[in-house]
Amino acid sequence: MGFLQFSGQDLFDGNQFLGPNQVLITNEEGQVEAILPRSEAGEEILEVPGILSPGFVNAHCHLELSHMKGRIPEHTGLPEFILKIVNERHHPEEEIREAIAQAEAQMMQEGIVAVGDISNNHLTAAQKAKQNLAYYTFVEISGWKPEIAEPRFSNAQKVMEQFRGIITAASFSPHAPYSVSRELWEMMMPHFEGNTVTIHNQETPAENELFQKGSGDFVQMYQAMNIDQAHFTPTGKNSLPSYFPQLQKAKNVLLVHNTNTSEADMDFATATAKANQQSLYYALCVNANLYIENALPPIELLRSKNANIVLGTDSLSSNHQLSILEEVKTIARNFPSIPLAEMLQWATNNGAKALQMDAALGSIAPGKKPGIIVLENVEPGKNLNQATVRRLI
Repeated sequence: MGFLQFSGQDLFDGNQFLGPNQVLITNEEGQVEAILPRSEAGEEILEVPGILSPGFVNAHCHLELSHMKGRIPEHTGLPEFILKIVNERHHPEEEIREAIAQAEAQMMQEGIVAVGDISNNHLTAAQKAKQNLAYYTFVEISGWKPEIAEPRFSNAQKVMEQFRGIITAASFSPHAPYSVSRELWEMMMPHFEGNTVTIHNQETPAENELFQKGSGDFVQMYQAMNIDQAHFTPTGKNSLPSYFPQLQKAKNVLLVHNTNTSEADMDFATATAKANQQSLYYALCVNANLYIENALPPIELLRSKNANIVLGTDSLSSNHQLSILEEVKTIARNFPSIPLAEMLQWATNNGAKALQMDAALGSIAPGKKPGIIVLENVEPGKNLNQATVRRLI
């Protein structure tokens, strides 16, 4: 098997920029052989007009909602958005599967090599079986009424069987603090062990209000859905400290959105995860946050706490595209002081670690096969305004 040698404007290895005079050597399958100084690499070097990087990891996606693109207006707020998803997501299976295939093709074109994908049903299984991308499937469970806990968990077990049959990493995950009853938590908790478990966390102020006071927009949402609230007693605390201890068996915890997470919430999660010997990750889906709530997560707070940040796209029901590069661009526009190397680490190595895929993906190191992408049209000072991405291997 022959070897390929690449050099670009710079080489990002998943953690840092190594400079323009480094040469990446892979075999024809894309497995990394070495990184060498140009002076040691010989003559047959393919000069690439851009920054070389490992492939992107989309740590939070709802591929099964791809057929919902453009169907929900922007800035509805989360409770109204959820109502629309529940009421409008049912379409012919053929239409949904076609949208899933197109969305996956878009992600591949955008340099994404791995996806943490939320699944409430089996409809993405056939596409995942093609193994075009690496998937960690989160079989999502929800049910606010205690009396439906058993049928909801039984259904999730059937969905899980579909994904276990196609050699994809998968785990049960609770949808959100406001949609999982205590009884349903009890059923899924024993299954967390060794897995990455994800949950939509503090995406809207209404979530904290529900747990603090038992009031607000979610109560109105339950009423609109004819869901009785009698079983729920407010904790008097924010949602995160109210539910987080129930994730104690998980190996990795992936909190998604976090737009209304406070410093005290973070400190609680950090201490609890440490006590349980867990790795804690925060997934940012900034374009979806702007689409639904017109809000941004407290990224500077997360950085000040040395949080493990990863990036996701959410779904085409809440985003105009499934592109990690577009997520990075939005963060760069709103937080211009964040170094590009740091954001690219979130988009590559951190995501691979969160999904327990870092043995093969996320960084450029000998023996790994991370997918090699090129960031093109990067302006001086590593400005991404006009940047595009292309899959090299």
